[in-house]
Amino acid sequence: MNPHLVKKNKENRDNTPSKSDRKDALVIADMIKNGYYSPVRFNPEAYEELRILMSNRGTVTKRLNSAVNQIHRWVDIVFPELRQVFKILTCNSAIATLRLFPLPNEISRLTTEQVLTGWKQYVKRHSGVKRAEQLIMLAKCSVGATQALHAYKLHLGQLLEEYDLAQRQLEQIETELHLILERIPYAQKLLQIRGINATSLAGILGEAGDLSGYAHGNALLRRAGLNLAEASSGKWRGKMVLSKRGRPRLRHFLYLMTMCMVMTNPDVRALHHHNVEVKKLKKMKSIMKLCGKVARMLVGLAKSSEAYDSIKVFPQAA
Repeated sequence: MNPHLVKKNKENRDNTPSKSDRKDALVIADMIKNGYYSPVRFNPEAYEELRILMSNRGTVTKRLNSAVNQIHRWVDIVFPELRQVFKILTCNSAIATLRLFPLPNEISRLTTEQVLTGWKQYVKRHSGVKRAEQLIMLAKCSVGATQALHAYKLHLGQLLEEYDLAQRQLEQIETELHLILERIPYAQKLLQIRGINATSLAGILGEAGDLSGYAHGNALLRRAGLNLAEASSGKWRGKMVLSKRGRPRLRHFLYLMTMCMVMTNPDVRALHHHNVEVKKLKKMKSIMKLCGKVARMLVGLAKSSEAYDSIKVFPQAA
């Protein structure tokens, strides 16, 4: 039983918002008698593994983003001039600089050759002599913190360890995802479509299960909460909105896959352009409409043995 539906139906018996274990049992019994429930679908092991791995990937990604944000904060306090040398603080040369000589007073005592030698330990193509000279010059006139530098250096070391651990765990998860997708018959056929990557496909399969078991793509949209809901009464017609009564992560990965296909797949990009320019739809409405198109495409290709044909799937873009 869906707990949300149980909460919605608890006032049907006595018209009060009271809640107790005895009343919950009676409400659930009434809902089962009236058929207000959904049957449970048990997915094969491969899909359960995808769901667990993608959930773990979300946790690791949050930890990685947290470590990156804290590294940015550390640089703003101790060595803010580093941003003038490296626009992206997570590039290989910037991370190598933070590992070898993070403090400005350490860099100011080095020569250009010593900085280049240190960079060569971590990157094959380092940032160059001019950037090394700029780094030393900025370190000599840095306005960063000058007290408690030992504690700051220890903190940075721990942040870099957390960053490295999260990176290794993400690589391990990505490897496992590719191995599991190879065990799913239609996954490789879907990965050949331009704009569909392994991460987004694994997220959809992990949350939705076997796509070949769906009767239609609209069933996948309903499971994701992307089906339309309307509130109207008499002559008044409310605004059509997304129900969002479904799995949020499935909704998230369907949206990401659609956005990626709009950016990289010429057929989907042409259809999006047609919706915006010809049909005068707002861009977000066009994206939501394309989400339905992508969902129906995924279910159709999973149920059939045919290969992807852009003319059949997106005839409007031809």
